[in-house]
Formats: sequence, C-alpha cells, structure tokens
Amino acid sequence: MHADHHSHTEPPSESELRVKAIESLLVDKQLVDPSALDELIDLYEHKIGPRNGAAVVARAWIDAAYKKRLLSDATVAIAELGFSGVQGEDMIVVENTPDVHNVIVCTLCSCYPWPTLGLPPTWYKAAPYRSRIVIEPRAVLAEFGLDIAAHREVRVWDSNAELRYMVLPERPPGTEGWSETDLAALVTRDSMIGTGLPADPAMAAKLNGGA
Repeated sequence: MHADHHSHTEPPSESELRVKAIESLLVDKQLVDPSALDELIDLYEHKIGPRNGAAVVARAWIDAAYKKRLLSDATVAIAELGFSGVQGEDMIVVENTPDVHNVIVCTLCSCYPWPTLGLPPTWYKAAPYRSRIVIEPRAVLAEFGLDIAAHREVRVWDSNAELRYMVLPERPPGTEGWSETDLAALVTRDSMIGTGLPADPAMAAKLNGGA
C-alpha cells in the first residue's frame, strides 16, 4: 500500500506546525541536513523504537507463562520488561494464530503504542490506510505483500485514546533453540502492526552466520 504521499484528513496541530516551521528555518539556513533528519527518523521508526516491542514478542515466544500474562494484562506484562509511559498506559496484545490474523489501526487519528513500537509510520497516519483497512483488510494487506489464506479470519483492531493494540505475531518455524536475542532480531515493526511478518529465520541465520 503506497500511502506515503497522502495527507491527514485533520489539519496539523499547532505544535506540528511549529516543528515544521523550525525545521524549514534550520534547513534554509543550512544548519540541518534534511537527509540526516530523514535518517534519524528512520532510525527511530525502524530500529530503536520497535526493539522494545520485539523484546516483548521474543519473551512471549520462549516463555509460556509470560505469554499468558501478556495476553491477559498486556500493560502490566510489558511493564515487567521496563516499557511503559505516555501512549502506552493501556495496552492490549492480540495473538496471530494459524486461524486468525490481526491488524491494528486508528481510524480517528493515529493512536499508536509509542513505548513499544516507537514512531508511527507515515502510512499508518494516512487517511487511505485508516479507512481502507477496516473496509477491505485483505486487499490492503495484499498491497503490503501479505496474502491471507481464505480460511483465515482477519480481525481489525481500532486503537483509541484509551486503548492501544499490538500484535503478537506467530513464531517462525525453524527457530527452535534460538536465543531470546536472536528471536527478537526477527521481529519487525510491521509484524507487530499486522501488516507484515517476522523476518525469514533462514535468511537471518545466513546473515549472522547461524543462530
């Protein structure tokens, strides 16, 4: 789904406008390199931020008792690993299974579990994703490269100001005996949103010289 070029339906907030104005001023005065800013944002979107959520998922994959606590009271279980704060006060984790695929959205704005997933991607905040994922989830997921089998139910969870959702993806086969650290490296941001899957373990093992 290529929604990066679409704007929000709501106008930017006053703080967002101020940030944009300051950024433009710094760029105009050549005090800030736009490419460096993009790289920094990408770092927090894809690497630093989602690593917290990846640690939660990896722990659930190897610790059945923790997984049970995570699915029954996600806020408390996530806090056990030291992840909590604004935008993550009330969490619900939904589990992908062979029969169910979950995906999260915020149809009203862009509510997102920052403490576990970092910065929300641009497409998550865009109107096309927010509206279409509810109406035609299979089609949207296909645009992300996910073809969900017909027998598998797709459940769409709508985050809001009170609740934030996170997906617990299925553990990839062939990872028996992997360490928690190696498992966490397989967990992608999109797999915790539901628009992607964990990384291919065979490819990861090859890149790392074996798990």
